Formats: sequence, structure tokens, C-alpha cells
Amino acid sequence: MRSISTSRKGGRKHQMVSLKDISVRCGVSVATVSKALNGHKDVSEATREKLLKAAKEMGYFPNSQARALKTNRTLNLGVMFSDEAGSGLTHEFFAKVLNSFKTEAEAAGYDITFINKNVGRQKMSTYEHCKYRNVDGVIIACTDFTTQDVFEVINGDIPVVTIDHIFDCRTAIMSNNEKGIEELVDYVTGMGHKKIAYIQGNKSAVAERRQAGFCKACMNRGIDINPDWLLSGDYHNPERTYDLTKKLLSGSDRPSCIFMPDDYSAMGGLSAVKDMGLSVPGDVSVVGYDGIAYSQLLSPRLTTYLQDTTAIGTAAAKQLVSLIENPQTTFTEVITVDGQLIEGASVADLNQRH
Repeated sequence: MRSISTSRKGGRKHQMVSLKDISVRCGVSVATVSKALNGHKDVSEATREKLLKAAKEMGYFPNSQARALKTNRTLNLGVMFSDEAGSGLTHEFFAKVLNSFKTEAEAAGYDITFINKNVGRQKMSTYEHCKYRNVDGVIIACTDFTTQDVFEVINGDIPVVTIDHIFDCRTAIMSNNEKGIEELVDYVTGMGHKKIAYIQGNKSAVAERRQAGFCKACMNRGIDINPDWLLSGDYHNPERTYDLTKKLLSGSDRPSCIFMPDDYSAMGGLSAVKDMGLSVPGDVSVVGYDGIAYSQLLSPRLTTYLQDTTAIGTAAAKQLVSLIENPQTTFTEVITVDGQLIEGASVADLNQRH
């Protein structure tokens, strides 16, 4: 059967190449062509190579609609992605995670579709949109995981992988936030800092894990935590971080080092220090989180923790594809991905001052 798709080439309508066209050219049956192009073993290697070469020369592309009817799969993955700050794909961390997810998914033969609540003027839930688009699986990242919309997807019958949030019944890919914060605490305490402030990102599972990791790491090293120096801020919000940094540095007793919510927010903190007539790291030290490229272009270069976005996105795609293609042998699991500390120039060595 010919593909229903058409294209225009040279100003005229051009019909897509069909399996029958290839069979006529090569003198074999349509069934043989289908078997060769789909990797069946009951076709000789010589015949397979001949047919693959002919298909390529003739510009053959498989009909996705026919393929979906035959395999009961569309080879399309949904991406549920939104953030309250509205930064979307300008958020470097999540943009890189989704890029590596896309690369791995495409290598496995899948396309991706962004899932939302609206199709044109028609409003529907995210789960309904997944069904409408007939996606084979869904990845959920950078969103409010506590919403009814998310729970509906999680409790539905579509394979799901989450990033940086754990549900009991679903596979999750987690950046090792506790370890990352612990390595940063190790670093700054090794540089002699004992008066450490912490600006938390907006409430989420990630924020809670990082702050818990910070408190635990400080207590394990005998560092007293001043409750007035544990402030609630926002991720990806330099303006909010600017105000909170000023608050921390306005008192007579101020911290020697401030943990910022993330590298992007840290830009607001650095501006606040400068506007108060102080310097980094001369008067106060600063560390970030995420390891975005821009953090190493700041002056001074930011000491931060680089999250392995490539490994996170790749693992998410591999797990989702496995859940779709091998549901009986793929187990629900939590995969933790480590990162690495980047030593910049934003933390003073207080050991040398004594």
C-alpha cells in the first residue's frame, strides 16, 4: 500500500515510494522487501543489502501510520516539561538533559513530542493529551510533581520515567544531590569556612534533598548551623537571590560563605555583594550548583557542582525505551547519577589568613 504522505519537489506533487515500488524494481515479493527492511532473519544477507540499497536510492521512508497499526507503537515519546519560572528550554540544566534524552531516543528510532494541556483551543489534561498523541511513553522533568495532572499520568497505563523525583511505582533518574552538596561542604570547610549560609531553591524534592544534605554534612563536620542563615529562595531567580544575599550580609555577624540555589541565581548574589561594596572572595565566598557553562565565565569563576546532564538524559531515554519494548523484563528502579565539583575562584582559603 502506498504511503498517504505526499511532498512537493520541483513545483509538482511527488508521491512517496512504497514497498511495492521497491519489489517491482528488484524483482521480489512485497513480503520479502518488508522482511528485509525490518531485519527479519529469513532473508539472505545478499538480498537484504540489495533491497536496502534500492530503498535508499529510491528515497523510501516507512509510513509511520502503517507502522503504528502493525506494531501497536507510534515510536513517539512524550515530554512533560514546564517550570514555574517560565524559563523553559533557556534553563541550561534541563535543556541539556532533554537534548541528551532526544539524542538517545532518536538513536533508538523514536521521535519526541512536548505534552501540554491544550491542543489548539481544546483544553484537556496532560494524560488526555498523551492519549490524543498516542505516545508510547512519557518522561516528566522540571515540573511541579505534586499536581493532579502529574498524578494522573503516573497512575495511568503509559510507561513513565521521572527526572529528579521518585514515585514508588515508576522509574526515576536522580542526580546525586546529597553527594553534590556534601562535596561542596567538604570543599568550603576544607578551606577553613565555619560560618556558612544556605539559600534554598523553591520547595521541591530536589530542594529538600539538597538542604537535608547540607545540614547533615555540616553537623558531621562539627559546623554549627545558624537558622537565620537558612533562607528560602527560588531556583533560576537572580533577583530573589540578590535580595536574600543582601539580607545575609546586612547584619553585624555575617557568613564567610554563601551557598546559592544554582549557578544562574548566583549571578544575583554576586551582584548584591558588589553593590554592597564588598568583594568575592575577599569579603565573602560564594558557591553555586549545576555547573552551567556561564558559571566559568563569571569573575571570579564560580566554584560549583557540575551535574552530568548527558548521563541523566541518556539514562532516562534508555529506561523509557526498555519499559516500552521489554515491559516483562524491565524493572522499576531508581538510578542515581553522580556529578563532579568544579573548583573556581569564588571561595577564599581562610587557612592562609591565620
